[in-house]
Amino acid sequence: MGTNIGLDRRTFLRGMQMVAVAGAAGAGMPVPVAATDDAGKYDFDTPYNRIGTDCVKWDQQIRLYGREHIAVGMGIADMDFRVAPAITEALAKRIQHQNWGYLDMPEAFPELIIDWNKRRYGIDIHRDRLLMSTGVHPSILSALRAFSPRGSKVLMMTPIYDGFYGDIAAAGCKPEESPLKLANGRYAMDFEELERHISGETKTLILCNPHNPTGNCWSAQDMTTLGEICTKRGVVLLVDEIHCDLVTNGNKYTPFSTLDNREIVRNSITFKSASKSFSLSAMKCGWMFSENPDYIAKILEFGHSQDFNTLGMVAAMAAYTRGEDWLRQVVSYLNDNHDYAASFIHANMPLVSYTKAQGTYLAWLDVTRVAEKIGAGKMAAQTGNGVTPEAMVSRFFIQNAGVQINAGSNYGRAGAGHMRMNLATSRQTLKLALTNMATALKST
Repeated sequence: MGTNIGLDRRTFLRGMQMVAVAGAAGAGMPVPVAATDDAGKYDFDTPYNRIGTDCVKWDQQIRLYGREHIAVGMGIADMDFRVAPAITEALAKRIQHQNWGYLDMPEAFPELIIDWNKRRYGIDIHRDRLLMSTGVHPSILSALRAFSPRGSKVLMMTPIYDGFYGDIAAAGCKPEESPLKLANGRYAMDFEELERHISGETKTLILCNPHNPTGNCWSAQDMTTLGEICTKRGVVLLVDEIHCDLVTNGNKYTPFSTLDNREIVRNSITFKSASKSFSLSAMKCGWMFSENPDYIAKILEFGHSQDFNTLGMVAAMAAYTRGEDWLRQVVSYLNDNHDYAASFIHANMPLVSYTKAQGTYLAWLDVTRVAEKIGAGKMAAQTGNGVTPEAMVSRFFIQNAGVQINAGSNYGRAGAGHMRMNLATSRQTLKLALTNMATALKST
């Protein structure tokens, strides 16, 4: 099945800015930062080359499948853009001091977190109920160890972020999946189904808001109903709001901690980081908070460590002090990428369906007809070893389009017939990926 991968890839790489950051730093050269034009507009259109920096989104896929099979990495959830200049400048300044001993966190850092959440979202965070960590995963793991005894069940509305399964396993617990309802491409909470999955073994529920991978920004009404069910049944809510700053036009992020029913708010813990908003995943810095001091005390009792990365703190502080305009512009660019993807898919990929996400920079693609067309179910059965039809669709796009996107089955059984695609890249890169996918599908 022929495609135009080779030509597109050469054109794509010629247009990239080939920046060897490690080499430049070693030679004493200045590290380039994202530039703005005379109107103060950041350049997200020029592709930024990440190959050779050991990033999961590109380099890991090349190592797994071969460089000849990866024209575009579109699976892992981080951005391909240069970070906000304020972050690069702050990091460059800090590394001039050549000592990396134990960090004594300045009080200015938690104050910035509290101010950011209050000013943007009306969230009131008490300083003594805010805990720092090396990221959202360690924070969730600490909460699971505090509230979910080994062998108990952790409830999730699926499809949901696959990393939670690893957290649950690390805590010695079992995942319990309650599928969301799907109608006309949009997902909704299924409260009757949810209640059927709650038993005496269910101690916690992980909520993703905005939801990864479906892109839902949950309403106050939905979250209130969910919170009432969990509180009545003695289930603690663990609320991951890491994508909160990334909302598409016409939609709204409602923090769980701002709900009117304060009883259900006190039955929750919220987890956040600057890592998704400002593409700082490698910096290992996150936080959690709750209105319930007893919950915070219990998490500390079970051994939560407040250690985190010095450069992660420096980067997050720079983001929250001088990065807001960059964030505003990148959110607008991501919204346009969502629109572009939806329009392109509708016009050129009749076997694929996509309903624009309300939040995140992720596209949740319905590939049911693709799976049927290529015989993915039969191929998965022949392969065995638990391989899913969605994994076979993923392999199809790698082999025939040079595009790596994530199999929906990674996100629970409710992810059947779907794929997750990351849109946080230049329009040129997005166009290359979609064009190659469309060409591959036309050749089947």
